[in-house]
Amino acid sequence: MSPTNPMAALFGKSPFKPLQQHMRIVVECVAEVPELFAALIDRDQVRLEEQKNKIFLKEGEADTIKSNLRQQLPRSMLLAVDRRDLLDLLAMQDAIAGVAQDIAGLLVERRMDIPEGMAEPLMRFVQRCVATCELAHRIIERLEKLMEVGFRGREVERVEAMVFELGEMESDTDLMGMSLARALFSQEDNIKPVAVMFWYQLIQWVGNIADHAEKVGERLRLLIVR
Repeated sequence: MSPTNPMAALFGKSPFKPLQQHMRIVVECVAEVPELFAALIDRDQVRLEEQKNKIFLKEGEADTIKSNLRQQLPRSMLLAVDRRDLLDLLAMQDAIAGVAQDIAGLLVERRMDIPEGMAEPLMRFVQRCVATCELAHRIIERLEKLMEVGFRGREVERVEAMVFELGEMESDTDLMGMSLARALFSQEDNIKPVAVMFWYQLIQWVGNIADHAEKVGERLRLLIVR
């Protein structure tokens, strides 16, 4: 009889499939963030609320997969990699969706007026951070192929090159975030201190999307080395 539990069916094929499914939902969640900021720039509160709801919905889906995976990944199952490594990778993926949810919640709960001259660089920053997450997703999608070749050979070299590119992209976002922070602080005499504080926090959170994405790649690289 075929297993009735969808997670069991996934494990029957590969221990990586639920992890990949989770990352796909995470990327769908983060993909809504640029439109969230576009709505903020346009001062469209209705669209802002809609984007917030989409992000919260996707984060909830990712959370459900995470909980199921944690509960149903058998401790006794013979895996190609250590169970703890898979759970660490899962937690890093999930952190990306969590940050997207935090950003959406803040932008809806508190009125955020974009400081003068920051709209365009802010959108570039957001888009670059989302692109970093998308590259991390493509790396995770290589897990099946890596397992097929026994975590060695040209496929490993290809993935390591992708992880290196991911690190370069994350470094770009660091520079972009610092530039935005400098632009923010240059206007602090004309902006309420509490607004400066919230905007600085928001810039950090957006940067954390790329930071967590890089950690996903690095954790996978360590998994390969082991």
